[in-house]
Amino acid sequence: MQKERNRKAKAVPSLLWLFLDFLKIGATAFGGFMALISVVQHQIVDRRHLLSQREMLDGISLATILPGPVAVNVVAYTGYKVRGTLGAIVSAVAVILPAFVLIVFLSYAYFRWGQLPAVSKAFMGFVPAVTAVIVHAAWGMARKAKLGPPELAIAAVAFLALAVKGGFYVTLIVVAASGLAGWLLFSRGQAASRPGAGRRSHTAKPRHAKLLSLDAPVLAAAAMLAFDTGVATKLFFTLAGMSVLLFGGGFVFIPLIEQIVVHEHLWLTHQEFVDAIALGQVTPGPILISAAFIGYKLMGLAGAAIATVAIFLPPAVLMILGTKALARVREALTVQAALRGIRAGVIGMVAAAAWSVGSTAAMGWQSALIFVAVLAALFRFRIDVAWVIPSAGLIGLMLY
Repeated sequence: MQKERNRKAKAVPSLLWLFLDFLKIGATAFGGFMALISVVQHQIVDRRHLLSQREMLDGISLATILPGPVAVNVVAYTGYKVRGTLGAIVSAVAVILPAFVLIVFLSYAYFRWGQLPAVSKAFMGFVPAVTAVIVHAAWGMARKAKLGPPELAIAAVAFLALAVKGGFYVTLIVVAASGLAGWLLFSRGQAASRPGAGRRSHTAKPRHAKLLSLDAPVLAAAAMLAFDTGVATKLFFTLAGMSVLLFGGGFVFIPLIEQIVVHEHLWLTHQEFVDAIALGQVTPGPILISAAFIGYKLMGLAGAAIATVAIFLPPAVLMILGTKALARVREALTVQAALRGIRAGVIGMVAAAAWSVGSTAAMGWQSALIFVAVLAALFRFRIDVAWVIPSAGLIGLMLY
């Protein structure tokens, strides 16, 4: 009995391991929220086996209907499931940290030397690679979920709805309709086949990821501008207030941010705001890291840190509370049936994200080559995403 307890204790990753693994994920997850979720799915479910496929889909479903950046909410959920509240904090901080460091460096360069058009070439290589990563994740989710005809139908409808129409309200309708369909289709048979959903699967021993070097000595000179308590308070509560109104992902939120920071508070010019969004897209992790650009202009490194905490912290707290609530009600048969439908809908949503991201790729043989090469790397050679996406960016610099 004691040996069994020791084995289980060793299977649970340490907070340091969790930090290092999500730091690597955050440093390589280019291309928006679904790309980050796909990398988390690949690392945490497929490679590390820390969560089951069902648990991951439940987290994505919950993050979709709660406010805040979906990807960071999924990371907070994952950390919470693995190591509780501290795990959620460590995971969220680690996954945001690489993007934060890079956006601060780019902000420093931007305000010192002007626009950075050369960065767009690397991004052109990221787009087809990210499309391939999302396709790989959607396939893996569908294969492990063992979808029957009803679930395949739900997934197909979700894919078509988002691929053809898309948008915030359509996303909410898809989640609600998938849950309703699951309740109607599966509630009777759920009692006979109750899934062992609440269990954690810590079958793999953690392997420490190599800590990526993120040293940026040039930031020391620009670390602090004059600290104004009034500006800091206004910046924090403005962004924190907006963060709990964010539904449907960062792109849905962009018009609201622009209205407030450009037209009301006059913190950025229109061109600076456009450039901030562009820089957020070419950095790994969530696009809402662009908030750090706003804070940097106002107050240097301190402002960037305040803006980042404000935009990510409140939704992450709501996500942890929602995860606790879900754990209390998920054993109800009707809830399980609804979640079964939502999981199928989420798989369709992930597939639609691949379609959406792929449609933004530059037309030409270069994009097709990168897409096929990344698919081969993931499916045939099982190369870690941490190597695939940065390599695609380097190839983009050479080919475009």
